[in-house]
This record gives sequence, C-alpha cells and structure tokens, in this order.
Amino acid sequence: MCKQNGLRSADTHTFLTMAVHKILKMGDPRLFRAVLPVAEFGTDTLRQLVSDMYDTMRAAKGAGLAAPQIGVDLQVVVFGSDAPNPRYPDRPLVPATVLINPVITPIGDGEALDWEGCLSVPGLRGRVPRWSRIRYTGYDLQGNAVERDAEGFHARVVQHECDHLAGILYPMRMRDFTQFGFTEVLFPEMDPDLDD
Repeated sequence: MCKQNGLRSADTHTFLTMAVHKILKMGDPRLFRAVLPVAEFGTDTLRQLVSDMYDTMRAAKGAGLAAPQIGVDLQVVVFGSDAPNPRYPDRPLVPATVLINPVITPIGDGEALDWEGCLSVPGLRGRVPRWSRIRYTGYDLQGNAVERDAEGFHARVVQHECDHLAGILYPMRMRDFTQFGFTEVLFPEMDPDLDD
C-alpha cells in the first residue's frame, strides 16, 4: 500500500517513518463518502498521517492532498509549498498548510472558472467553477485555530481539497463537459511526466 523508509534518530531513539501511499483513483467507493472530523490533536498518529500526506503529495507533484485520497476517513488536508508546483508552474505560491476539520465560507458571490486536475483523476483536466474569494477556518496539528482569507488559485486549491472530505471529486462540480478531457490533448505542450 505504501513505500516506507525508516530513519532512526541517534539522540532520541525515535523511529521516524517517511511513507508514500498509493493514491486512490476515481471509481474507488472510498472517495465518495463523507469523512469524520478529527477528535484528538497533537497525537503521534496524526503527526504521522500529515507527514505521510506531505510525502505522498510531493512524490506525486500535487498541489494538495486530502486524507480520503490515501484511504483515511478523517477531515485532514495538506496543500501548498514554498516552491512553485511543477504541475502548475505559472500559478502563484500557496502557503504550505495543514488544515484539519475545515470550514469554508465564500466572501461575496463571485465565481471563477478555471482548469483543475486531481491526483485521483489522473491524466484528465476540466474547467471547474469555484468561489473567487473564501475564508477558511479549521485547526493545525496541535489544535490551534487556523483562519485565513484566500482568493484565486489559493482559494481554488483549498476548495478542491476540502471537497474530498465530502466525497466530491472535481468532475462532479463541472457544468460543461465539453471542457473536460485528457491533459495530453488539452495541453499538448505540458510534459506528460509532470501530470497526474
């Protein structure tokens, strides 16, 4: 199910595990169910889950990842990075964030239509309507409150990842399936090794 490399810390004898999990693909029924909120923060289990999610997201060159995508039924998403994403090289940076038990509130009525891909829907892209500006709240690993306003690509990534927690994949949000297709056809200039 996942690849693991263990590192033992010489001074603490703590075993740190780095794991890249298999990402579930569209059609797997586990992707279509709503998941449970996290009840306990700051646990070793939660820290390991978040670490595994970041390892998996980075290995897949994703912009974000939700726990259900690796078969974990908890309201946990990770997204963003300190470096440009190779799958979305022209997009602005999104701050690296762990968001647990998130709530999204639109700011205004504005919507934007833009292309999205998904690690659980490999090789395909579609134009998806999303709120242009949002406020998202939730918690970090330790249970500290997170509250942030976002717009543009940042808002899109947050909405996309949080949809996974309700069992929603981006094609379910689309209104025009003439704007849905294989990435290699829609974006022939894109390096196929960088997509999904």
